[in-house]
Parts: sequence; structure tokens; C-alpha cells
Amino acid sequence: MADLGEVNLEEADLKETRLSEANLNRATLREVDLSGANLSGVKFSEANLSEANLSGADLSRAILSKANLSRANLRKADLRKANLRGGDLRRIELGEANLSETDLSGASLAEARLNGANLNGANFVRVDLRGTSLEKANLRKANLGGANMRGANLSGANLSETRLRVAILTKANLSRAQLNKADLRGANLSGAQLRSAIVTQEQLDTARSLEGTILPKRTIIRNF
Repeated sequence: MADLGEVNLEEADLKETRLSEANLNRATLREVDLSGANLSGVKFSEANLSEANLSGADLSRAILSKANLSRANLRKADLRKANLRGGDLRRIELGEANLSETDLSGASLAEARLNGANLNGANFVRVDLRGTSLEKANLRKANLGGANMRGANLSGANLSETRLRVAILTKANLSRAQLNKADLRGANLSGAQLRSAIVTQEQLDTARSLEGTILPKRTIIRNF
């Protein structure tokens, strides 16, 4: 296992490199090209990967807690069971990436792009997802308890069996989203767009607020 802790590899060309299980904690990797690299199990805690290219990279089981990945490109990357707790992922590109069972609790993903991403069983507890695009993403069985998704785009997303307890979904776009068996207890859906969404009246009755919400046809708003 290579020990590269605190190394400075800013702007380096490391595409398709094999660094599985390496130690890169607190490394400076800003704008580095690690596209297609094998980074499974790598330790990136508190590393600076801002604006890095990690598209198509294997980051399964990687430890990226408190890492800076703002504006990085991780399109189609494999992040299964990775640890991204408390990370800075603002404006990150994660389109079509695999984040199943990934831990993102406490991270900031404001204005990130996760269109078509696989987030099955991922942990988003208290994550900042304001203005994030999750169009057609798979969030089945994900935990979004207490997450802030104000203004997020979840159109066409699969939210079946997802935990959304006390989540903030004000002005979020949930049109055509699948919310089968999703837990909406205490969720704030004020001003949200739910046109053509799959959701029951019983689920909506458990939400904290539906003020100004555009609901699916045939849905009756009850007094709260």
C-alpha cells in the first residue's frame, strides 16, 4: 500500500493509474486527472480534489471524509460503499455515477449534478442538497432524513421506500417522481411540484406543510 499522505500532485496527469488501498490523506490533488483510475479503498480524508477529473474512476470503498471535491468531475465513477461524510461536494458532477450504499451524511452537495445516478440505499442524513439536480436518479431506500433539498430537481427520480422524514423539499421539482412507500413524515413540501408523481393521500397527510404545493390530479388537500 503506497503512503502518499500530504503529497502535492496538483494538476498531475494520473489517468488510469492503479492506486488501490493507497494513503492520500490530506493530499493536494487539485485539478489532477485521475479519470479511469483504480482508486478502490484509497484513503482521501481531508484531501483537496477540487476541480479534479475522476470520471469513470473506481472509488468503491474509498474514504473521502471531509475531502474537498467541489466542482470535480466524477461522471460514471464507481463510489459504491464509499465514505464521503462531511465532504465539500458543491457543484460536483456525479451524473450516472454509482453511489449505492455510499455514506454522504453531513456533506454539502449544493448545486451538484447527480442526474441518472444510482443512489440506492445511500445515506444523505442532514445533507445540503439545495438546488441540486437529481433528475431520473435512483434513490430507492436512501436515507434523506433532515436533508435540505430546497429547489432541488427530482423529476422522474425513483424515491420508492426512501426516508424523507423532516426533509426540506420547499420548491423542489418532484414531477413524475416515484414515491411508493416513501416516508414523508414531517417533510416540508411547501411550493413543491408533484405533478404526475406517484404518491398517496395517506403519505401526503403525514407531511408538515403542503402550502402552495402543486399536487397530482385527484389529490385532496386536507387542513393541517
